[in-house]
Amino acid sequence: MTTTPESASSTERDEDAVRRYVEHLGLTLSQIGMQRMPARVFAALMTTDAGRLTAAELADQLSVSPAAISGAVRWLEQIGLVAKEREPGSRRDHYRLFDDLWYATFMKRDRMITLWRDAADEGVAALGADTPAGERIGEMRDFLSFMIKELNDMYAKWHEMRDAKGK
Repeated sequence: MTTTPESASSTERDEDAVRRYVEHLGLTLSQIGMQRMPARVFAALMTTDAGRLTAAELADQLSVSPAAISGAVRWLEQIGLVAKEREPGSRRDHYRLFDDLWYATFMKRDRMITLWRDAADEGVAALGADTPAGERIGEMRDFLSFMIKELNDMYAKWHEMRDAKGK
């Protein structure tokens, strides 16, 4: 018998329950704005013990075409949720979740918020701080500045909590 990343675990799982959960998580993610196929692929990767699968394994697990997987993983790579890697001597790409996935994902969002805040600051300068439009843009800038500060504090607390758990 060949040992796969999934069979390497010593814990038995109800594979039907896992498949139902993958579909449920994928549906939940699509309901909050993620595209449907990337949501399913992300859910499949999250539920593997190895945290990585080939495109063929993903297509088989989700009962979809390799083309559907290709588009989904390309989108997930672009937004920073998965990475593509190839083992030496292998012809197959593996898709894996990033280490410290949530921190890395939100750090990317933090950079986007910073760009948005900086653009708002330019808007205030162009519109004038005392105009109705300038005041609206200024409030947006101030809110985004507040978010950046709070997120940075939250990241520090997350790492403290994670370190305390021994991760």
